[in-house]
Amino acid sequence: MSTETIIPTDATSAAEPVAVLSDEEIFAAHQGGKLSIASTVPLASKRDLSIAYTPGVAQVSRAIAANPELAKTLTWAQRLVVVVSDGTAVLGLGDIGASASLPVMEGKSALFKAFGELDSIPLVLNTTDVDEIVETLVRLRPSFGAVNLEDVSAPRCFELEDKLIEALDCPVMHDDQHGTAVVVLAALTGAAKVTGRDIETLRVVVSGAGAAGIAVAQMLLAAGITDVVLLDSRGVLNTERADIAADPASKKAQLAAEGNPRGVSGGPAEALLDADVFIGVSSSKLAEEHLKLMSQDSIVFALSNPDPEVLPEVARQYAAVVATGRSDFPNQINNVLAFPGIFRGALDAGARRITPAMKLAAARAIAELADEDLSADYIVPSPLDPRVAPAVSAAVAAAVEAE
Repeated sequence: MSTETIIPTDATSAAEPVAVLSDEEIFAAHQGGKLSIASTVPLASKRDLSIAYTPGVAQVSRAIAANPELAKTLTWAQRLVVVVSDGTAVLGLGDIGASASLPVMEGKSALFKAFGELDSIPLVLNTTDVDEIVETLVRLRPSFGAVNLEDVSAPRCFELEDKLIEALDCPVMHDDQHGTAVVVLAALTGAAKVTGRDIETLRVVVSGAGAAGIAVAQMLLAAGITDVVLLDSRGVLNTERADIAADPASKKAQLAAEGNPRGVSGGPAEALLDADVFIGVSSSKLAEEHLKLMSQDSIVFALSNPDPEVLPEVARQYAAVVATGRSDFPNQINNVLAFPGIFRGALDAGARRITPAMKLAAARAIAELADEDLSADYIVPSPLDPRVAPAVSAAVAAAVEAE
């Protein structure tokens, strides 16, 4: 049976779902994959072949052998981002394996090209062993200039990113963590202005303590917010909770200590009492009765896809600003606002790492683009806004120079 998907026709009409996609159209667009390799040089004559390949290419190879630094300018490796996944946490589909994750990774590579003008290839691996993935990428290091980790399950994603950053001399970022966190901070900056608040004074509740939730909490703390309470399936992260106390070195324990200064304990009701902000990055639903507990002119980011923690029409009854991860509602929190420009800026500046300062700079750049037309329904620019990637890239490159 054919199914249909309703989407907005463009970014300016995001609240008006008018286009319908059929299965036939979707599968036809993916037939044969979404990527191809194109030559940047002509290959129409023997002279062309002699320059691009043999014998001319031998001179280039000799030069690189004598001076490996020349590979940065005489090959595409320095400008190539590999999108790496083991298929264990794909979109809302979960652990579907490497092959099934490939259409998503192809899409990610296409976004790198369209929005960041960076070449990118997907690399899906038939292993979930962190050390095996690290070893694979270390061996492949001469072939690429940066690593975008994608759809790797928590908590393995934390260990994998940390080990890759240590092992590789190039930018590495798990976009599910840090891309999400950057755009959330940018959106929250706008939402705070709309509601007349100083961002540092916000009381924030993050529902979900996986990859995205932990990164969002870390980013908000780095931005100067001091009250960031996390919820997982067991309730509020609190240093006195038995499982948290038993593992004081864990990221959950660290965030319980750093982000819960009032010692909040219990569940969603206790966390949301007088909270200014709800950020949902889990499949847990936000009950209407809990929305009522939040402060006046509250801010609700219900980011789970395809089903938000609470529908916007319900949240708007209580919240002054509402955002989701979907394109058919206003205020879409979309990672494409961040990752193309972050990687472009890092590579332009020759950075070996993507640092917290670079991510904060990216968030500020995104937020500033929305300032002129800021409203409750416009707290971040559209993912299709052509200004975004260049602005983020420039801000990240400037942050590299400043460090």
